[in-house]
Formats: sequence, C-alpha cells, structure tokens
Amino acid sequence: MRRLSPLDASFLHLERDVQALNVGSALIFEGPAPPYDEVCRAIEVQLPALPRYRQHVRRVPLDLALPVWVDDPRFRLRAHVGHRTLRPPGTDAALRALAVQLVSRPFDLDRPLWHTWLVTGLQGGRFALVNSNHHAMIDGISGADIISRLLTTSPFAGVPETPTPAPWTPGREPTALQLTLNALVEMVTSPARTIQSVARALRPKAIPESMAEVLGMARFGEQLTHLELGLNGPLGPRRDWAWGRVDLDAVKEVKNRHGGTVNDVVLSAITGGFRTWLQSRGQQVEGRTLRTMVPVSTRHLDERGRLGNRVSAVFADLPVGLDDPLDRLHAVTAQLVTLKNSGTALGADALLGAAELLPGSLFALGVKTWAHSPQRMFSTVTTNVPGPQQPLFLLGRRMTDLYPYIPLGVDLRITIGVASYAGGLAWGITGDRDSIRDLHVLADGIQQAITELIALSTPPENTPPTFSEASHARILRAHPLPT
Repeated sequence: MRRLSPLDASFLHLERDVQALNVGSALIFEGPAPPYDEVCRAIEVQLPALPRYRQHVRRVPLDLALPVWVDDPRFRLRAHVGHRTLRPPGTDAALRALAVQLVSRPFDLDRPLWHTWLVTGLQGGRFALVNSNHHAMIDGISGADIISRLLTTSPFAGVPETPTPAPWTPGREPTALQLTLNALVEMVTSPARTIQSVARALRPKAIPESMAEVLGMARFGEQLTHLELGLNGPLGPRRDWAWGRVDLDAVKEVKNRHGGTVNDVVLSAITGGFRTWLQSRGQQVEGRTLRTMVPVSTRHLDERGRLGNRVSAVFADLPVGLDDPLDRLHAVTAQLVTLKNSGTALGADALLGAAELLPGSLFALGVKTWAHSPQRMFSTVTTNVPGPQQPLFLLGRRMTDLYPYIPLGVDLRITIGVASYAGGLAWGITGDRDSIRDLHVLADGIQQAITELIALSTPPENTPPTFSEASHARILRAHPLPT
C-alpha cells in the first residue's frame, strides 16, 4: 500500500464529468499486425516490473489522507487490452478519430487506470497501439520509459524469447478501518514531519537553497496574475486530436544556426501556429503574448521507469505578436533562458512539496475548489518529451511513428504534446470539440511555421550563423519581455 503524491492525487480531484485527465499516445507500426493473444502476452510478461498496472486507487474515508495504491484482486489483463479494426480504407484520419474516442474515455477508479488497444486495418498494411493512462499514474517521462519497456530494440526479440508470465497473487486489500487508522497515525506524526522540514531548511548549507525556493515561489505567484487572449472557457465532453511531424535533424539545424534549444524551436513554431490561428479568428495579435505552461521534469536518473508524476512548471509568454519567424525564435530563446535561471520552476515545485504537509481533506477541498473556479492563469499547456532515438519493435514489427495525447486542463481548450522518436519530432494537439471547431488551422499553422524556420536555416555553405548576442539584444530592445 503506497500513498499517492500530492501532484498525483490532484489529477484525481481535478477530474470532472467533462474532463477526463488521461495521458495517451498512438504508436504506428509496419505490418502485418501480430495476433491479439501475442500482444496480450507481450504486455503480461512486463507486468511484474509495472506494479501500478495491477493496482487501483483507494480513497481514505472522509479524505483524512491522500489516496493509496492497492492491488486489485479482480484484475484481468484482457479487460485492459482491447482490439479494434478500422473500416476500409483505414486512413490515418480514421485512426486519429477512433484513437481520440478511446484515449479520452473516463476511467473507472475502482480498476487499474490504463488501457491499450490493438488497432488493425490501417492503410498500407500497418497497425497501431493506442494507449491511455490516467495522469495520476503517469507523466511524460515515466510514460516514455514504459513504452521503451514494452517494446524492444531488436526486431528478433518476441514472444518465443520471452519467459512465461509469472503467477501473481494480489496483496490483501485494506479495509476502510485500516485506511482510516493509518491516516490518523499520519495526522499525529505530521507536526513532527513539519519540524524536520524546518530543521533541514535552517541548516547553513540549505539556507541559499531555501532562499531560492522563496524567491521562486514569489516569481511564480507574480506570473499567476497575467490574463490571456480569451482562449479559456468551459469544456464539452468531446475531444479532437490533430497530428504533425517533422525531421528532428532539420529542427536541430535550426537551433544550430540561430541559437537556443530544440525545445525553443518547437515553442517558436507553436507560437507561429497560434498567431495564424488567432488571426484566422479575427483576433488582434500585434504586441500580444499567449501564456503557456511548460512542464519541467524533476525526475532523477535513478527514478526513470517509476510511475507517478515528478514535474514542476514554468510559464512562458509566447510572442504571437511578432511576425518574423526568427524574431519569434530569438524572443522565445531569451525568455526561456531567463525563466530557467529565475527559480520559477523551483518555486512551483516547492509549493507542491509543501502540500505534503496538509491533511488529505484540506488538500482535496483546495484542489476541488480550484477545479470548479474559472482559470485564467494561462491559456494552454505545451510539453516536450524526449523519446528513444533508436528504432523500437513490437514482436518484430518496427514502430514508425509516435504521437502524444495531452489532456485538457481546467478551462483549457487546447493542449499540445511533443515527442521525439528515431530521428523524428511529432506533436499531438488536443482540442475541445465543442468550442474549437478549427483545430486543423492551428495544426497547419504549426507545420507552416516549422517549415519556414527550416527554410531560413539552410543558407549557402560557409555562411556564419545569424544568431549573436547583438541580435539577441536587438530583439529584446524591440520587444521587451513582460514583467
């Protein structure tokens, strides 16, 4: 029995009837598709290394403490592994329409919080795996580890080489009385934990770190007052999912020519896409910015492969008011450098850590109150997850594409996930179908913006890079960052 972290539990409390907080992906493979039974067996042999896949969430009576993970005595693998077949001609658009219906379905919290579907009949003799996990169970980095574990780096590894699935006996499920008593014990000991935390913070070598956390939280609080361009609002129950893809080496060439990181290039292309989308809706964008939350992984190397969420966040103001693609890139790069050095992510992480000291009932009440209040702190979420760069295989079939699915948050009608894999960079855009009927315009705008940046980054040979400290300073003078 292991208790959820405050961040993991918050994803349970934030969920509403029209807001299933599922993280997902669509993995496309070269065919022919393996038999359904072989897919089930390939997953089953990995379950001992993925204990959450056979556990469900138990809430503590009266929310006296955070919920716990416990073994599900009724677990059946085939209740979580499905099979769907596309009607001819089985286009990618048909796969995307089916996949978003599957991924966005709410989970039964009395069962393990995951599903995988084998989808056959895809055009070109291909097939797909569509995966869905509740956000309380997984974040992007741990999700990439799970995909890597289920797949292999060799086309010759498959079911005949895998061991027979080990027998599994679930642990005894705790009673409501046991959950209550454990929570009461923790409530009694929480003052001791508070004293220990204060003592650690007051150690001489810890004072600079504590000050950084305080300053980071102050900056984090300052950013929450910023208002956006009206992209927030109530959500409906249906979702759309748009995909895009580009060569990763071409993106790296952009950052090598003009400075910054791969993530900066991606964010600047997304900025250009939002600019196109907003203009198509008649929005005035000149001189404006659009705030996005950018999750930052705090997962240590020795924690890779463990489920649960280890993330903080920074809040970036995308310069949708800039028309020139390179101006947008330099402005994004300058801002991300400032944010990374400001302690903002550290401050957000410190706030989440402080939540561990709250009784479960107060924490649940606070999150539920926030979930039912209008949210205008930021307008979208943009997350970039580095995936495996070597080709991966499922039962000898090579995976060709990986598209991420990011759930919509409180009053957030658009979210974007980016994932790299085997020399490619792909993005998945989630939209609220009831309020965003033109998600394809945003998808096309992002594709056009990344294409423009690539075209501007292939000059004649021996031409020096265009990015310099002077051009950096020029952009900042012309377009100062918000304070």
